Amino acid sequence: MLLFMQLAVILLACRAVSWVFVRIGQSPVVAEMVAGVLLGPSLLGLLAPELSASLFPAASKPILFALAQIALALYMFLVGCEFDLELMKGRVGKAASVSLAGIAAPFALGAGLAWFLADRQDLFPAATEPFQAMLFLGAAMSITAFPMLARIIYERGLTGTPLGTLTLAAGAVDDAAAWCVLAVVLASFKGQASIAVLAIGGSVLFAAFVMGPLRWVLPRWIGKVQGDLNSGQLVLVLALLMLAAWCTDMIGIYAVFGAFLLGLAMPRGDNGGVPKALERQLMPLTTSLLLPCFFTYSGLNTQINLLTEPGLWGLAAVVLAAAVLGKGGACYAVARWQGMSHPEAAAVGSLMNARGLMELIILNIGLQAGLITPTLFTVMVIMAIVTTLMATPLFNRVYASRLKGAGLVV
Repeated sequence: MLLFMQLAVILLACRAVSWVFVRIGQSPVVAEMVAGVLLGPSLLGLLAPELSASLFPAASKPILFALAQIALALYMFLVGCEFDLELMKGRVGKAASVSLAGIAAPFALGAGLAWFLADRQDLFPAATEPFQAMLFLGAAMSITAFPMLARIIYERGLTGTPLGTLTLAAGAVDDAAAWCVLAVVLASFKGQASIAVLAIGGSVLFAAFVMGPLRWVLPRWIGKVQGDLNSGQLVLVLALLMLAAWCTDMIGIYAVFGAFLLGLAMPRGDNGGVPKALERQLMPLTTSLLLPCFFTYSGLNTQINLLTEPGLWGLAAVVLAAAVLGKGGACYAVARWQGMSHPEAAAVGSLMNARGLMELIILNIGLQAGLITPTLFTVMVIMAIVTTLMATPLFNRVYASRLKGAGLVV
């Protein structure tokens, strides 16, 4: 019965914070991130520890975690449905260049920071080797808030545009590479090289199957769509979604990528109504009810009160500066080098710099695996929140004239 009360509190808290944040130019997804932290030990647990313990006991975390995984899989599937591969024609070079910059620069800065900090047991447990710390922090700094990036693009009406497609493609490649690095780290940490081999090799085979044979047969399996999907069609799609998420989770790349790939494979053309029907039928419940569960689950693991020393706040500032310079700055520079205008390049840099959902996912995995301590987890969560808070205002500012010209709200 406690779950129902938890969901009510989560929804009301997200709604209240969103009401404030939308009025200061923030995306609702950023408000949900902040609301999740406020419901955790950083605020609610600090002001009302007994209430926090009774509302979110440790035994309830696995249930919230399960709901969070369903939310992420559904949301990324819908993002894949909206992703227009045709618009990538002629933009592969730009997307690859932006993606490479968005990986290499922040990875180098993150790995360099970890090299200096690896012997600090308040940040990395004794069992974490220096090279493992370097790989993990490099991957964590390289991650992009892919779901949030997709949501900002959707909210600003840029889905299907060249800018939106290029940024989504670069973000997707960045995150896939970061997850492969994480698989190598986990394999090394567990002493099992097979984990990395399975993750990288399995992901290639899975992508080839989904975008090849499965994509070819899906129009025949689903059939004609008139308006919304009927119950049989919807059950088939949802069953395939759960199988795709399970497959990529089993091989170690994470469930959201299986969901995203299946979304890419959904029929277009004569069956073009499939993505739109799925958005109408699944998006409201996913974003309004399920996705806030993930932010709350992450917020329950964030303890800002652990940063009791000025040095730790200084470290948080250094991590933030490295993250912004390495990700946003590098992506902007390469986008300009590729011939994009200043507003477009700055828009790409501001969006790619956000960490959001994916950062929280990779940090939770690192914390659960014992690669990092709760203190470093909190430092990185602060970086994720600040870079995500920066994304929408910066994007609106640098791309304001284009948005106003298109009649969109800034």
